Amino acid sequence: MDLLLDLDCDVLLLTEISPGLDLPGYSKLLTAGIMARGQHWAGVFSRRPSEALPDPHPASAAARIDGRVFCSSILPWRGCGADEPWGIGSHAEKTERCVERLRESLRPDWVWGGDWNHALLGQEFAGSVGGRRAVQATVDDLGLQVPTAELPHHLSELRSIDHVAVPGSWQILSAERVSAERDHRRLSDHDAYVVELVPESP
Repeated sequence: MDLLLDLDCDVLLLTEISPGLDLPGYSKLLTAGIMARGQHWAGVFSRRPSEALPDPHPASAAARIDGRVFCSSILPWRGCGADEPWGIGSHAEKTERCVERLRESLRPDWVWGGDWNHALLGQEFAGSVGGRRAVQATVDDLGLQVPTAELPHHLSELRSIDHVAVPGSWQILSAERVSAERDHRRLSDHDAYVVELVPESP
């Protein structure tokens, strides 16, 4: 919890969330769907009042905050299996179906992020080349920019698989990776990625 609070973010797009997680000063909206180990797939935490929107996919949560919509997603990873919400087929086919369903809801003025399980640059190690193409095509179609694409993964020589995509007209002030390691111990196999920006008026 301290790691999340130390980020000092107005909005947090989180994934694999324990049902009991509460952050002082934040409202929270979680997916209705639950993972095999009991976590919610994704959620949106905000310092401002938020309005729950229908989950655009069982592994995605969406919320309206001050007139803007934020969506947090988990996308398929290698070895995710054929259970719901992924279904049968190759990894690329699962990802294509997932982003196609998300695309029914996603809009060019949304902020979309989370654990995409795909690097958008360099070596692909968590997803697939076909899956990356599907994700990138969705980003391009929406006219979004992904300031996290060039940021490093905690494993050397790899790029992040956790992303924040924002409208192309927004000004990006900074984007950085924040290590999830504390006292020589990793709190998560994912680091945090923080984007500071200037949005257009909703």
